[in-house]
Amino acid sequence: MKKIEAIIKPFKLEEVKDALGEAGIEGMTVSEVKGFGRQKGHTEIYRGSEYTVDFLPKIKIELVLTDERVDAAVKAIVGAAKTGKIGDGKIFVTTIEDAVRIRTGEKGSSAV
Repeated sequence: MKKIEAIIKPFKLEEVKDALGEAGIEGMTVSEVKGFGRQKGHTEIYRGSEYTVDFLPKIKIELVLTDERVDAAVKAIVGAAKTGKIGDGKIFVTTIEDAVRIRTGEKGSSAV
């Protein structure tokens, strides 16, 4: 099993959700997060004062999938989230040792 963590631009969430659904991927956790990478934030002017916005709003999507479904999920996320501009985000794939469904006690890939 693998865990996919994708950090994307907030306005791309619906497109990514739809693309994952079309790929047959169901179930995800979505969090509103803030951060920056190479873009290092930007400056804004508010009431005549200039200030720097270091942490930009992003969306973090987390999925745990069987190994066979990971490539399809990554392809769907990249296809839907890509704008071609800086700040499109990142995808991280890590190995999951075990999973347990709390309601039934199922373990491993059957819990996913």
